[in-house]
Amino acid sequence: MSLSDRMVANMDVSAFSKAKDLHKRLWFTLLALIVFRLGTYIPFPGINPAVLNEFFSSNQGGLIGMFNAFTGGALSRMSIFALNIMPYISASIIIQLGASVIPSWMALRKEGEAGMRKLNQYTRTLTIAITVVQAYFMALALERGGAVIMPSAHLFELSTITSLLGGTMFVVWLGEQITARGVGNGTSLLIMVGIVANIPSALIRMLEDGRAGSISTFAILFIGFMILAVIYLVVLVERAQRRIIIQYPKRQAAGRLMQGVSSHLPLKINPTGVMPPIFASALLAIPVGIAQFFSQNTTSDFWSKTALYLTPGQWVYMLTFAILIVFFTFFYTGIQSNPKETAENLKKQGGFVAGIRPGENTAQYLDYVITRLTVLGAIYLTVLCILPEFLIATFNVPFFLGGTTLLIVVSVVLETVNQIQSHLVAYQYEGLIRKAKLKGRL
Repeated sequence: MSLSDRMVANMDVSAFSKAKDLHKRLWFTLLALIVFRLGTYIPFPGINPAVLNEFFSSNQGGLIGMFNAFTGGALSRMSIFALNIMPYISASIIIQLGASVIPSWMALRKEGEAGMRKLNQYTRTLTIAITVVQAYFMALALERGGAVIMPSAHLFELSTITSLLGGTMFVVWLGEQITARGVGNGTSLLIMVGIVANIPSALIRMLEDGRAGSISTFAILFIGFMILAVIYLVVLVERAQRRIIIQYPKRQAAGRLMQGVSSHLPLKINPTGVMPPIFASALLAIPVGIAQFFSQNTTSDFWSKTALYLTPGQWVYMLTFAILIVFFTFFYTGIQSNPKETAENLKKQGGFVAGIRPGENTAQYLDYVITRLTVLGAIYLTVLCILPEFLIATFNVPFFLGGTTLLIVVSVVLETVNQIQSHLVAYQYEGLIRKAKLKGRL
């Protein structure tokens, strides 16, 4: 165990009551999440609630059910947060892909914090464009579905675009504030809260189906066992590390010969976390939405068959979903890790991997290890997100109990707990430093 791990294991509970800065961050996070949940109940004008409830009661699964799960029910209520943070995620995918291909954007990414601020500004601008397009198509779908009570169609489209654009950008700002002033990643927390808010209703619905005879008792017990197994697997893999031993030779400092020390370079099996499934879901929603839109508004068999094959539970949908998860796992790992830069930093500090020459050989070895770990992480994410799709299609289980949602919930909880532990460890370090200074004065 590392020093920080030992400090967390031996952490005094009273340290939490004394960490005032952590209290402020936790309260800010809690209040921000409450504001987000209240916003999911504010509808935009011109909607007929009776028609809307009838439509969503008959379309619990599929793409609509998936988006409704990510938005915490805001889509079924047609609130100002109906699009949630999904346009921002789609824009992030496009900007990150462009930063790997476009030379000028690649140069911005290498400029450090200043370059990242420009890329973030590009992401927000693209988020506005994506939100306007999605809000316009949503307004058209509501008009054709007969759920609009506003007399003027153009006025309804304008009010829908304005309401959804304002709500989406507020959610983006709220997520950034949680990341900066709260605890945890704001984007992931907003998605997790939306999913958690609908899990109780999904469990009640599943139990009611069991009482009505739609689902057998054995199926309910099997699903419960699978949920516990998935949670255990996620906790096990997300906390697993491949530790590479780094050795530092003897060196002379302040006229004294310092003994050589050894450390370790921790590499997670799944360094990407929940981002590949989220990215894959957001990107896959684009062709699925287009196919469903044209299948409902045209008589072409091509669009109707495409919409049918891209329905969750169909083999085309699951195969495409798996390919996107694998792609984004490797893509996101490539963005986060740079073996050459790590090898150069180790060489400058005098560290080396046992049995590996410093420099290029170390970079090749680290790239080899990271590639193998990425393969394992991609397999883990794919199986975790695809296998429950079979259960959802076989037992008609709500989407809230799928592998993707459980992965998001458990991973975000682990990440948030780790950040809380990091704040407590930093507070303990500060306490030790203050005590050391006091003893020195005495």
